[in-house]
Amino acid sequence: MNHYRERLWPAPWLFLATALVIPASLLVFLPIDTTVGIIVAIVLYLGCVGLLLLGSPVVEVTDTHFVAGKARLPLGLVGPVTGSAGEDARLQRGPLLDARAYLLIRGWIDPVVRVGVDDAADPTPYWLVSTRNPSAVTAALQAATQRTPGR
Repeated sequence: MNHYRERLWPAPWLFLATALVIPASLLVFLPIDTTVGIIVAIVLYLGCVGLLLLGSPVVEVTDTHFVAGKARLPLGLVGPVTGSAGEDARLQRGPLLDARAYLLIRGWIDPVVRVGVDDAADPTPYWLVSTRNPSAVTAALQAATQRTPGR
């Protein structure tokens, strides 16, 4: 059962920024052939949009794991969880960041959640994950870890 699920969709401005492939491809292909230039521009833009959508990772809390993109952390290994936004999130992503931390950061999403890793054999001290709703992720993780046997 999912306690929380969020896909980290790209910000709208990224779709506008990738639209710059349209005039760039037109500039290259229009001198060769107008029809080819228009078709290439459309195909390149749709390809960029497709890659943006397909590359959007999922942040999820299930009955057994915390999932951040392709990485999975068993709930039994989840340590302290804190959510940050604004200046605190900037500090977590920058000056306070431990180089050993697992990161799933998206530049267009300001808030982050910091999930401690309670495993002496794991050199990763914590995960730092972008989320649009750090309080919901924190609450879901706390609720799920309380239900986990052996904690």
